[in-house]
Amino acid sequence: MTFPAADQPSQPAAGFANFVMVGERTNVTGSAKFRKLIKDGDYAAALDVARGQVEGGAVVLDVNMDEGLLDSEKAMVTFLNLMAAEPDIARVPVMVDSSKWTVIEAGLKCLQGKGIVNSISLKEGEEAFLRQARLVRRYGAAVVVMAFDEKGQADTFARKTEICRRCYDILVEKVGFPPEDVIFDPNIFAVATGIEEHDNYGVDFIEATRWIRTNLSGAHVSGGVSNLSFSFRGNEPVREAMHTVFLYHAIQAGMDFGIVNAGQLGVYDDLDPELRELCEDVVLNRRRDATERLVEAAPRFKGDGAAKEKTADLAWRSWPVEKRLEHALVHGITEFIETDTEEARAAAARPLHVIEGPLMAGMNVVGDLFGAGKMFLPQVVKSARVMKQAVAYLMPFMEAEKAASGAAGSSSAGKILLATVKGDVHDIGKNIVGVVLACNNFEVIDLGVMVPMQKILDTARAENVDIIGLSGLITPSLDEMVLVAAEMERQGYDQPLLIGGATTSRIHTAVKIHPQLKRSQAVYVTDASRAVGVAAALVGDKRAGYVDEVRREYARIAEAHARGRDDKRRLSIAEARANRFDVDWADWRPVRPSFLGTRVFESYDLAEIVRYVDWTPFFSTWEMKGSYPAILDDDRYGPAARALFEDAQAMLAKMIEEKWLTANGVVGFWPANAVGDDIELYTDDTRTTRLAVLHGLRQQIARDSSRANLSISDFVAPRESGVADYVGGFAVTAGLGEDAVIERFARANDDYSKILSQALADRLAEAFAECLHRKVRRELWGYAPDETAGPEDLIAERYVGIRPAPGYPAQPDHTEKGTLFRLLDATAATGIRLTESYAMWPASAVSGLYFAHPDSHYFGVGKIERDQVEDYAERKGMDLAEVERWLAPILNYDPAEAGRAAAAE
Repeated sequence: MTFPAADQPSQPAAGFANFVMVGERTNVTGSAKFRKLIKDGDYAAALDVARGQVEGGAVVLDVNMDEGLLDSEKAMVTFLNLMAAEPDIARVPVMVDSSKWTVIEAGLKCLQGKGIVNSISLKEGEEAFLRQARLVRRYGAAVVVMAFDEKGQADTFARKTEICRRCYDILVEKVGFPPEDVIFDPNIFAVATGIEEHDNYGVDFIEATRWIRTNLSGAHVSGGVSNLSFSFRGNEPVREAMHTVFLYHAIQAGMDFGIVNAGQLGVYDDLDPELRELCEDVVLNRRRDATERLVEAAPRFKGDGAAKEKTADLAWRSWPVEKRLEHALVHGITEFIETDTEEARAAAARPLHVIEGPLMAGMNVVGDLFGAGKMFLPQVVKSARVMKQAVAYLMPFMEAEKAASGAAGSSSAGKILLATVKGDVHDIGKNIVGVVLACNNFEVIDLGVMVPMQKILDTARAENVDIIGLSGLITPSLDEMVLVAAEMERQGYDQPLLIGGATTSRIHTAVKIHPQLKRSQAVYVTDASRAVGVAAALVGDKRAGYVDEVRREYARIAEAHARGRDDKRRLSIAEARANRFDVDWADWRPVRPSFLGTRVFESYDLAEIVRYVDWTPFFSTWEMKGSYPAILDDDRYGPAARALFEDAQAMLAKMIEEKWLTANGVVGFWPANAVGDDIELYTDDTRTTRLAVLHGLRQQIARDSSRANLSISDFVAPRESGVADYVGGFAVTAGLGEDAVIERFARANDDYSKILSQALADRLAEAFAECLHRKVRRELWGYAPDETAGPEDLIAERYVGIRPAPGYPAQPDHTEKGTLFRLLDATAATGIRLTESYAMWPASAVSGLYFAHPDSHYFGVGKIERDQVEDYAERKGMDLAEVERWLAPILNYDPAEAGRAAAAE
């Protein structure tokens, strides 16, 4: 093939003549139709897709087979060999596209002429980049180089040019690549997302293109054009116009390759003039309201008419404006909020009076209904969305008034700082609490997740907050909260401390956090519905009496806890091991998994994952108690639950159709045998080289003779049995892309959609874990190949084998997650990383182990004694105090008391 000339960058082509269109529809990740054909084995129809791309003007075909349920290498080889036998398709070169080098190499071996590899990057460092570049050079292929390095994807002009310069120097000077065989992809990102930082993405790409063609002699520039218009999926006319406008300017700057749907590009001069101007305003970032204007106009160009008119009863629109605002707030209606807010502002002496008057009156009604159990959390969060949008409308007027006269701002019920503590990434509950507090006239400062202790304290002092609220989900967060409380006392803070989150409790607050504070008071808050009452009591006139009452209650709890420590008899660790789970290993013939090592599942089909969603915890997130589907007809929650479920289904459909999220997973299997309370993993079936050790803890509570004291190692054949057993592991996420979704809704003042998207991503991650576990049992490990259980059976755990997880009751030590992630190479495989407290990021992630023995079952280790902790620390090679810190929630003794006793002896 001959690439377009690149030796005269100062005079780039003025049109599409020298532009290489790379057909994008032969890519299973970008075309649902093509993916279905390949998965169904209908290669004849898949070839028709390729043929259509060539007929539409593609001069290169991008072929990608990266799909979790496909044998990607086999599919790539099969399709490329079939393409080679079709003269009308074989005349165009192939871009072999995969995130897996093995698939790329398999594809390169099938090509007859010069191919293109898509792609390599510095993501995994210079050594891996050099290795792959040299192999591409050996195959005689050109290469697409992504602007991606060890720090991440380049999103600004400076980052794009810096990375491309570095890659160019390595490829040309170290590897000996001909410059004309280097194609840079400086990353086309979505514009018009509603996020201000994204507004310049089009300009950054175009200017980076201009720089590359001027400074990196001979190199080409490419990009995936469809990424640009992600925000307008479903509106093809607008997307076509955006692509056409973008390419017109990018080609002027020197872009000479582009991955596009070759049959869906318009002619620049033939575009509707209004639409062309709107698109250029967005692509070239020419005006601050470009996104809003295009969004508003987009339905008129869709082809099927404007959005259908709502048929809801609008009789309330004739009411006085104060009642209209109340109605909108109570019912979560945003459609008319700016119109009504403006009418109220025009009639008020000051814009502030609209907030303190009809808007707060309406929110008071919401608060009363919520407190009376006549409104539920999802409805309250919708009300907050209306309030936020009204306040956002009024803000410019209030700022102008303040600038002119120095008028004071609105008074509030109090100022509250909220933060998820260092090392923890979970914040759905915190977000809900913040919304409910804001609905009740509290000013909320939300610092987000993984917030360091000093940042919390510095912000509290700088903002002069009335209350500090800490949230956490994982057990290490409990210890971090104790540290924050102790530091508050040391530095002289007197603000009350609210404690909340899944692992927190009234007992932990009373026993561990409360004693750290003398100047102020820690208060445990069970859920959002209690937060308002607690906060109001802590900032009101009756604070002193309320605090005295809490302190008396916590003293009783602490005293009962101290007594209760000795209520149940526990065995020594030696006695507990003597009562281990009894299995007749002579009769056990483990099934060998279909492979050893790991297998990665990238961009797993969300439509498949949805089948495994357990909806009951979804409603619990919104503080609606009941089992799905019965909750939909519940006398109390039914109407609100049905409305919430309908919203969830609508958003879920968009998530899948528009690919808001990416689901990645990795599964691994290893030869294994139990050694005491631990499990040894081996590199291969010879079992001569130990790969890793999974450390187990054992129940120590005294049992009757019929019940064993369990450890996870009991479900794996002991080494001395001679039985060749196996253990699996996994890590999955459905949260890649979640941050962008959350930010988009946050910027739109839409807390309801923000929290709804978080709750759905969380459910999808759990569903993905369930989906893969079924695949493991039936196929990958295959120890239950005839299993017929449906999704409902899986949710109810009616299957053979278990998947316990580090940090949960059967394996309470979070640090074991580090071993699991190393075995799976989980961060590289999935994008999930561990925080310093071993929380997984993105938050919508699940990891754990697989056990296949039919007698394996879930259990909780419960409270353990010092003799086991000392033994466990020795086995792990960790300092005793460090182990006690990680196991603090399950210790049946006070480490400080034990340390003092040991010192005295």
